[in-house]
Amino acid sequence: MKKLFAVILIFSAFVSVSAQERAYGNGEYFKFRVHYGFVTAGYATLNVKNASIKGKDVYHVRGFGETVGISKWFFKVEDDYQSYIDREKDIPYRFIRKIDEGGYTKDIEIDFNHTTKKATVNDKKNNETSVLSFPKDTQDMISAFYYLRNQLNTENIKAGDVIEMNMFFDKENYKFRLKFLGKEILDTNFGRVRTLIFRPYVQSGRVFKEKESLTVWISDDKNKIPLLVKADLAVGSLKATLTEFKGLQHSFKIIAD
Repeated sequence: MKKLFAVILIFSAFVSVSAQERAYGNGEYFKFRVHYGFVTAGYATLNVKNASIKGKDVYHVRGFGETVGISKWFFKVEDDYQSYIDREKDIPYRFIRKIDEGGYTKDIEIDFNHTTKKATVNDKKNNETSVLSFPKDTQDMISAFYYLRNQLNTENIKAGDVIEMNMFFDKENYKFRLKFLGKEILDTNFGRVRTLIFRPYVQSGRVFKEKESLTVWISDDKNKIPLLVKADLAVGSLKATLTEFKGLQHSFKIIAD
């Protein structure tokens, strides 16, 4: 449970769509049920709103996840992730990570200067500030999802193709890699949907069982909605299922029976 919301974000970070049309906009909202089998462990949401920061028009995206019910008694999780993303360039100007995972807490705010390629990291919990370099086209954990939805074309993608991107998280630069596995018709809460299947490479160890333990099913349409997330964790198998959505930019395609 410790990485309840982070699992969903890692999956979401690699969704892709054609660059001709914007895949998201003001008012888009996703809600996920996080569960072990039939047992609901928690819920997570992603919400997009228009905003401005330092005179720039941005999308303010907030991702929030928390445990509920008996899971909250055993292991309380409250994760709050926020990103301020340029509406035209799809680059982040600010990233916020405020989490409480069973008493493990972080409160970090990062300001990105894409001209100097410097990130100012304000660690509010430890009252520390540092300035670190990042490579071109770097994204944060939230903005990566929305960047790839707008910028990456999947029309000619083939099973086995690998996508790479730069990401800055906390105080480090990462190279994330994602493999496309193929297509599948998935039974969802909304009906049968054509999907694209991706598997991001993650670091094995304390949370994930092995390097390729995450799988995500994405709607094969202009929205590229994350419909199902599956993670094989060190403590069992965890799933995140989309239960609610609103504010989509395009029609959501259901296969008629």
